[in-house]
Amino acid sequence: MSEHVVKIHKWLYPVSWIYKSVVAMRNKLFDWGVFQSKSFNIPVICVGNLAVGGTGKTPHTEYLIKLLRDNYQVAILSRGYKRRTSGYVLATPQSTVKTIGDEPYQMHTKFPSVTLAVDENRCHGIEKLLHLKEPTVDVILLDDAFQHRYVKPGLSILLTDYHRLFCDDTLLPAGRLRESINGKNRAQIVIVTKCPQDIKPIDYNIITKRLNLYPYQQLFFSSFRYGNLRPVFSQNDSDSVTKDSSNKEVPLSSLTDANILLVTGIASPTPILERLKEFTQNIDLLSFGDHHDFSHRDIQLVKERFKKLKSEQRIIITTEKDATRLLHHPAVNEGLKPFIYALPIEIEILQNQQDKFNQHIINYVRENTRNRSLS
Repeated sequence: MSEHVVKIHKWLYPVSWIYKSVVAMRNKLFDWGVFQSKSFNIPVICVGNLAVGGTGKTPHTEYLIKLLRDNYQVAILSRGYKRRTSGYVLATPQSTVKTIGDEPYQMHTKFPSVTLAVDENRCHGIEKLLHLKEPTVDVILLDDAFQHRYVKPGLSILLTDYHRLFCDDTLLPAGRLRESINGKNRAQIVIVTKCPQDIKPIDYNIITKRLNLYPYQQLFFSSFRYGNLRPVFSQNDSDSVTKDSSNKEVPLSSLTDANILLVTGIASPTPILERLKEFTQNIDLLSFGDHHDFSHRDIQLVKERFKKLKSEQRIIITTEKDATRLLHHPAVNEGLKPFIYALPIEIEILQNQQDKFNQHIINYVRENTRNRSLS
């Protein structure tokens, strides 16, 4: 197993101890029943993590959508981080990143037939979804709600990054944990995400021991699988004014002679950067913070950096999440649009455990769904 240095700000330990006491007391109040957790008579699957930053929640939620949507009416409920609205908002064809947030907008555009809503009050959001007349909801996926304990999900999936396992981390602000690693005990499934494709059997064993899970918890390992690059501004989009042949999917294998400007606003661009370096070393990284709201100045910087690329084969690559914020940005001019591509990410369950994982999810939904005729 390769060594990954987890940066801990030790001088902030005193603040972390204060934070720990507050979070621990809050969790105790839920455990003692002083704060009430509400259950619902519908399958509710929570996808979350203990740490701030990206562990792959959205790709794993999308995996569940694809697994369940053919047989069940799936609804997604998210907080809608950094949206400019508040309260319960049901996604419609008129929704934007500003009204529902970037990750919900990404899922809504990829799965328009799936019901999606945002609400910072998850209990209220679930109740609103349950009162929908059309379509009726069979199962609810809670995106990033592991710490929202006012809802008691029927199944909790906890994600931890292979490069920063929660057992190597510490509480905010010295580390990146939102709560103590004891919080892992609330999960029925733990997934180690962003694993390398060539992870060795001994690494599985080492990580399994270090996570120290209970017998009732199932452990899986997942890896990112990258698809063909897709134009952000395709010729079928209302934004597009080009009919250039470049507006087609581009396989990564064709990038050997390309100069790439990689533009990201995610927690860690390292996995994408490492993947692209398998095809070319000519990569200029322009990295912003997670959920970055691109300003006009940022777009100008993108233009300037892109102009400096010397190869005739130039391309701007970004993530699907970042693409949602670039798509309607007024500063992205027509000359830049044909060069901007998004890199799709899908999840692969490793160790030949995909069928086992899928069946576990399906069994939970089948056994708990209100619509028994689908069983």
